[in-house]
Amino acid sequence: MKRLILLALLAFAGCGDDAQRAPQATTEPSGVVLDEIGSFDSPVFVTSPPDDDRVFVVEKGGTIRIVGRDEPFLDISDEVSTSSEQGLLGLAFPPDYASSGLFYVYYTDEAGTNTLAEFTRADENTADRDTQRFLITQDDEEPNHNGGMITFGPDEMLYVGMGDGGGGGDQHGERGNGQALDTLLGKILRIDPRESATGPYTIPDDNPFVGRAGARGEIYAYGLRNPWRFSFDRTTGDLTIGDVGQNEVEEIDFVRSGEGSGANFGWRVFEGSSRFTEGEEAEGAIEPVIDATHADGYCSITGGYVVRDPAVPSYSGKYIYGDLCRPQLRLVDLPDGEPRDSGLEVSQLSSFGEDSSGRVYALSLDGPVYRLVER
Repeated sequence: MKRLILLALLAFAGCGDDAQRAPQATTEPSGVVLDEIGSFDSPVFVTSPPDDDRVFVVEKGGTIRIVGRDEPFLDISDEVSTSSEQGLLGLAFPPDYASSGLFYVYYTDEAGTNTLAEFTRADENTADRDTQRFLITQDDEEPNHNGGMITFGPDEMLYVGMGDGGGGGDQHGERGNGQALDTLLGKILRIDPRESATGPYTIPDDNPFVGRAGARGEIYAYGLRNPWRFSFDRTTGDLTIGDVGQNEVEEIDFVRSGEGSGANFGWRVFEGSSRFTEGEEAEGAIEPVIDATHADGYCSITGGYVVRDPAVPSYSGKYIYGDLCRPQLRLVDLPDGEPRDSGLEVSQLSSFGEDSSGRVYALSLDGPVYRLVER
């Protein structure tokens, strides 16, 4: 419980002495810097539509803004709960956005329900909020571990991150939710968001648990506590997940392209590489490629991206990630490289983002959104 209160205060009350705050941008010898592109109200994600240079910023309170414009692209703040880790948490544009005008958001509604919804744009700079169509509404008993990452994968399917239901120790359900295949909680889901004959979305036939008794067909990977941010390498298709830990270990998980289907990442049997629950098993559990311990100053891991921006050659092919409590952004060559500090620092790091050109962004809950640039 102490950990949950600490994280809530750190993340959403903006606690901390200004004298202890890290500088907002520094350089390393390569000349990579953080260039502030704007300041927002508790920004938690950045993305852009395919083949579109505009940058869309998700604000936790329920608005989406286009950088450089005053009026929001979407405002659903009257439908969003922002208690603890809740809020408007994710945004994804499909490959056919230019022609369809459809896009997807993930938020916690006023009852705390994890909600995946579809909207249609009204014009280039404005969404039509009256077009909201609900795809998934998942009850969540606690105000934390909501997941929230949504993105279209290399296969053009929509991937959705769901936390384990919150509280501490994956306490809900007969054996928790992470290892239970009859719930969407504690999973990464894979769906086709188009309506099917029987429901608001389509479950791909090649999902790993389709047709298995007692298992939800939407599940792509499981054994996750709170996969707050995950990403696909835009060059290789490899999947990397930042899974938020419990009391001692944060973790980065990695699988090669196509190997995530049916993958078990071990929670609640394991926290990072360490056993968390005695007397339980996690069949085929995949060990993380990085354990980041609380003893070293970590508290809530933020998964990032493999940098493929041709304008930042010094970081080419390196994965960048960070943590809410530790301002230093880290670099690593996946899967076996040794992590190192980049020399770049962001206080209250909430997320990373990537636009359609491959440019990478780092966001602070304090307001600033930065783009990685090389000078």
